[in-house]
Amino acid sequence: MPRSTDDQKRPRVGILVFDGVKMLDLVGPAEVFHEASQRSAGYDIVLISVSGADVTSSMGVRVGVHASVAAIEELDTLVVPGSENAPEVFTDDVLDAVRTLADRSRRVASICTAAFAVAAVGLLDGRTTTTHWKFADTLQAAFPEIAVEKDAIFVQDGRFHSSAGVAAGIDLALALLEQDYGSDVARSVAQLLLVYMKRSGSQSQFSASLAGNPARSPISRSVTEYVHANPTRPHSVRELASHVNVSPRHLTRIMREELDATPSEYVGSIRLDLAVSELESGTSVAGAAAATGYSSPVSFRRAFVRRFGITPSEYQRRFRTSRPVA
Repeated sequence: MPRSTDDQKRPRVGILVFDGVKMLDLVGPAEVFHEASQRSAGYDIVLISVSGADVTSSMGVRVGVHASVAAIEELDTLVVPGSENAPEVFTDDVLDAVRTLADRSRRVASICTAAFAVAAVGLLDGRTTTTHWKFADTLQAAFPEIAVEKDAIFVQDGRFHSSAGVAAGIDLALALLEQDYGSDVARSVAQLLLVYMKRSGSQSQFSASLAGNPARSPISRSVTEYVHANPTRPHSVRELASHVNVSPRHLTRIMREELDATPSEYVGSIRLDLAVSELESGTSVAGAAAATGYSSPVSFRRAFVRRFGITPSEYQRRFRTSRPVA
């Protein structure tokens, strides 16, 4: 990552790397900070390891390092990436590095499971944090003194910032960039990287087919595939049951057992996932309702508020900035 002679005048971002680090947790935020130089003074980006030696990522890619922990005197921002092998990869040496670098940093950002490392050294006691939904319950059980926001994309509590899994690190980096250089710069960098300024406001807003339990039986698999292929059809319970040649009561029982949702609840969840994409792409509320099979903007608004707690129009207003919403 190129440096200029004006590095000392730019915010310094230190990214702590270690054997087993997840590449996207590292590269995603790093690219945001790097691209910022095209629209602002940018950042001095330093990759740091405990000893200054190169490390190997979880996918076997060797990562070059700029400096050791001992060589770092001060950071504007410390970024700690996560790993799918957490918390085992956070050895005593890595935890000592987190503690030392955090003391030398204005703010600390954990990506995905790095919340385990920041919590393990006592920096999150009494604070709120987040991590990937897959690890949220484990983190909460391990550190009951911390409030874990299981559904947040990213969280700020004082000088401590945390994000959910993998790509959410990009969301968090854009939010930090906006704090430093303003929304116009952050929005421009998001455009350069072809990513959203801010994606959907909660982890639950990813596809219901991924978030929920997998369909196990041929009947439920056939119904879910049918709904995904035709998401805007009316899809009454009777019609779906007829599609798989069972009674509505039998289909409802199977889907409740396997997917923890009735047929109508599943259809509604898929439609709302599509509606979020429509809203994020700039479609009006009425247009999003029509495009996703709702009978009217009113029925769409009611369903949206039930699931997300805000109206579709409010969601669009929040989407225009990367800053977290209180």
